[in-house]
Amino acid sequence: MIFRLDKRLLFPDPGLAEPDGLLAVGGDLSVKRLLLAYQNGIFPWYSDDTPILWYSPHERFVLYPAELKISKSMRQVMRSGKFRITEDQYFEEVMAACSSVFREGQDGTWITDDMKGAYLRLQQKGHAHSIEVWEKDNLVGGLYGVQIGHVFCGESMFSLASNASKTALIYLCQSGLYNLIDCQMHTPHLESMGARLISREEYMGMVSGE
Repeated sequence: MIFRLDKRLLFPDPGLAEPDGLLAVGGDLSVKRLLLAYQNGIFPWYSDDTPILWYSPHERFVLYPAELKISKSMRQVMRSGKFRITEDQYFEEVMAACSSVFREGQDGTWITDDMKGAYLRLQQKGHAHSIEVWEKDNLVGGLYGVQIGHVFCGESMFSLASNASKTALIYLCQSGLYNLIDCQMHTPHLESMGARLISREEYMGMVSGE
């Protein structure tokens, strides 16, 4: 059953989500609603031609920083000094790059103008963060996401140079700030770096700090 949200600040039980994870439709992208969603394992994912759709997958594709796998060649990249890394300095630019980068098998982006505005407000309140990867003076990679306690809910990443997004992810994992990185979407390269599926129950235990 798909629930329709109204102005009240609440969500249905995430366990009632459809097999594909779709839980609810409607509502808004206010800071309070977004934080409530992430605290309950729910996130928005929609496009310009649909209403706001809220998902809570029954399994989560995540990366435990302690399980991060770094290849020998990637270790050499990290040591080479090829890339320079900054944090939270170019959040809007990272979102813009993530929304415009070509992704095989996708016709467009879920990072709508409304989403950009909503996550920028989260960032201004200290709840969302970005990692920026530079090659000389060029922004060539990065990622952004939402912080819920010691869990980083990754929203998107981009790479305009080989290994740039991997560099951002490794930096995030090695920051010591997070016990879990929520990758949301399965990709072969994230799996090769140690990401795996866990149950919603295990995921919510990490979000709640249990």
